[in-house]
Amino acid sequence: MDEKSLQTLEFDKICRIVAQYTSFSAGEALALSLRPTADPDQARRWQAETREAIDLLDKHPTVTIGGARDVRRAADNAQRGFTLLAEDLLDIRNTIVAARNLRRQLLKLADTYPHLAAIAELIEECAGIVSAINSTIDERGEVLDSASPTLARIRQEQRTIYGRIQDKLQRILNSKLNQYLQEPIITMRSGRYVIPLKAEHKGRIKGIVHDHSSSGATLWVEPIGTVDLNNEYRSLQIAEQDEINRILAALSAEIGRQGEAIKRIVARLAELDLILARARYATVTNAIEPQFIEWRKPAQNKPPKHANQRQKWTPPPYNPHPGSTIWIKAARHPLLDPDTVVPTNLTLDENTFIVLITGPNTGGKTVSLKTTGLMVLMAQSGLHLPATEARLTIFRNVFADIGDEQSIEQNLSTFSAHMSNIVRILKQVDERSLVLLDELGSGTDPAEGAALAQAIVSYLRDKGTTTFVATHYPELKVYASQTPGATNASLLFDLETLSPTYEMTIGLPGRSNAFAIARRLGLDETILDEAMRLLGTGSHKAEDMLDSIYELREKIESEEAKTRLILRQVETEREELQKRLADIEREREQVLAAARAEAEAELEALREEIRQIRKQLRDVQSLNQLKKMGRQVDELAEKQVEAVGKTAVSPPTPSRSRRKKRTQIQIGDIVRIKTLGATGEVVSLGKKDVVVALGQMQMRTRWEDLELQESPETEPEPEPELVPMAQSPGIELDLRGKQVEEALTILDKYLDDAFLARLPWVRIIHGKGTGRLRQAVRKALNHHAHVTSWEEGKDGEGGAGVTVAKLASDN
Repeated sequence: MDEKSLQTLEFDKICRIVAQYTSFSAGEALALSLRPTADPDQARRWQAETREAIDLLDKHPTVTIGGARDVRRAADNAQRGFTLLAEDLLDIRNTIVAARNLRRQLLKLADTYPHLAAIAELIEECAGIVSAINSTIDERGEVLDSASPTLARIRQEQRTIYGRIQDKLQRILNSKLNQYLQEPIITMRSGRYVIPLKAEHKGRIKGIVHDHSSSGATLWVEPIGTVDLNNEYRSLQIAEQDEINRILAALSAEIGRQGEAIKRIVARLAELDLILARARYATVTNAIEPQFIEWRKPAQNKPPKHANQRQKWTPPPYNPHPGSTIWIKAARHPLLDPDTVVPTNLTLDENTFIVLITGPNTGGKTVSLKTTGLMVLMAQSGLHLPATEARLTIFRNVFADIGDEQSIEQNLSTFSAHMSNIVRILKQVDERSLVLLDELGSGTDPAEGAALAQAIVSYLRDKGTTTFVATHYPELKVYASQTPGATNASLLFDLETLSPTYEMTIGLPGRSNAFAIARRLGLDETILDEAMRLLGTGSHKAEDMLDSIYELREKIESEEAKTRLILRQVETEREELQKRLADIEREREQVLAAARAEAEAELEALREEIRQIRKQLRDVQSLNQLKKMGRQVDELAEKQVEAVGKTAVSPPTPSRSRRKKRTQIQIGDIVRIKTLGATGEVVSLGKKDVVVALGQMQMRTRWEDLELQESPETEPEPEPELVPMAQSPGIELDLRGKQVEEALTILDKYLDDAFLARLPWVRIIHGKGTGRLRQAVRKALNHHAHVTSWEEGKDGEGGAGVTVAKLASDN
């Protein structure tokens, strides 16, 4: 990118703002050196990294660079053989630990943040450094006794000598000699322990004078009795420092061996720090991710295939459109106050790549140019844009000539300075460049300046360069309206307040507000009429037409705003209705669930009452009582049907063709055994009893215990049925060879099916074996709701290997 243009567009200020959001000096330096890229893949990757970082900071705010330092200089010194200070070693340790923690956190989230995890994966371990530093230096930067056996021994000897020195000096302080002392304290001078002796008592305590007070009243004396001890103590101090230097040198040498890896760690941390800074800046500015669009290839008209048509065909003018895209809605200049900045729509259609901006002075033309340039530069630097929508192509270079370029040192006027810069730009532009020119051709004769400006714009158009130009020349308005690929744009002016609105409109040239402003300020109408006459009726009509177009556009925009408002209201009402419908549906389901639960409870109560009555039926001896109980059962069954809403079948309307129901029982009739409540088919008839087939079983019962249900000769008489008879599972169940758990599961289902099929009893074959399966089966039968009793099989039925269970009746 052109460095001069970056300075002109104040991109360095954006970098300084982003640098404020970094966490350590290496990330700050990387932010300050940030430059846009022209590589599409790299630009898209940077934007993806920023997007991931925004989500990371939102969902995982504890992920930070915390504790990292830029230790590349210390690593470089270690590589050169220098011994590092303990503070530098601690910084290196903290940086490696911070890098490890960040790497571990991002790799765990690799599926969600693949781009950040890819950078974190490049962070190296630097094995052994952290543990070596931890075992050598404490958090205050002091070398530990455990750093080496030699250091531990020296410090132990130091403590012994120190105790002896203190003991001897303390005895002097507690003796009669203390009357010669200035005060009873022990201090150090020149690395030796001394006591304060009054100057007038010099010689009272034999020793060596090391210092005196500024007034000369106090002498700092080392008593003769401690000289040898102080000498030994001083020797130990020197030996200690030598050992510390040796230990730090060994650590520094290890740092030097892994110096390049440490530098790479800092570089990776700085890269991640910059990404997080970009994310924080995007969050603060409420920015959005731009969408990068591929460069379009404008379709060129091909000649006809047939020769006759080719002779008549006239090639259309060459279309120099480079295929660029600039579409930014509500762009806000990032360096202006976000509370007062006016958003600008920088939206070019597919056929436009030259924009000529006109408008009043201080109306915002320069800000619009800088906003356009900064949006492109920020997007290609991985920064999100302060806008509501953005679609851009990736430009190879951005050039700008904005502001006063006058140079006293180079003896250049404003026009010369601008022209020198433009000449430099024109030598470098191509079809993938973006050019921003402010007040093109100004600072010289208006006629010559307008012609020169138009020629430069035509040159850039022929080059296929996407160009934005701010100008006052009316000739360029006409040029933009008549040239394919070019368009006018204007910044609006409020005649009521006599101030610009800073709102840009693309597609219409700016109005000349000189007459309107003069009239507003009270200029005599005679003068205004004369000025209009001198200007010409054509220009006056053109201005009137522009006024009409602006008024029509304002009306259309007003109607669009009303339409959008109505659409938002309709959408809000639709959402409210959907919410109400959802609430109603939820309430309906709750009511149904409550009703079902209440019905189930009532049904269960009725069933329990029926079971109790059936139990009483088995104990009833009197036939009259039996009939009375039977009627009670039928009444309760009818109540059960009404309570739950089961499908009880109403008796059909009598038909003329229906035969009268027989009352005499014959072979083949379907009969109901009253005492059991079971239904079967008559197999044979006797004088006192009848044989009835119940599924696969036959039983003998008395005539009076039977009730005719239907016969082959008569049409069946439908009656209410609560529960239809299920298919019989068979009167016998073989569980041999099954595991206990599996056998119990099969047994439970079999008993349910047998109960629903109204079988009176069943045979369960479990075999003899160890007896474990038999015990489990009989224990389950004791607790099963459908089993009233059980007994071991008789001889000929299997004996102890079979259990016969009697089932309860469901009627």
